[in-house]
Amino acid sequence: MSPKNIPIPFEKLAAPAQRALKGVGYTTLEQLAKVKKSEVARLHGIGPNALSKLKQELAAHGLSFAKE
Repeated sequence: MSPKNIPIPFEKLAAPAQRALKGVGYTTLEQLAKVKKSEVARLHGIGPNALSKLKQELAAHGLSFAKE
């Protein structure tokens, strides 16, 4: 059974990345696990550093971005 409703650790992300994710309604890691990394990367405010941190957080909870 996978964990449910794990909040995205916004405090670990820069303000532009926080706004980008909140702006499209992403609030949990489970939501991000349903999205391709390339889709998240296209959001204005999401850069390589934010993607790396998000990938690490997903992995720490046994999750990953959706397959490309």
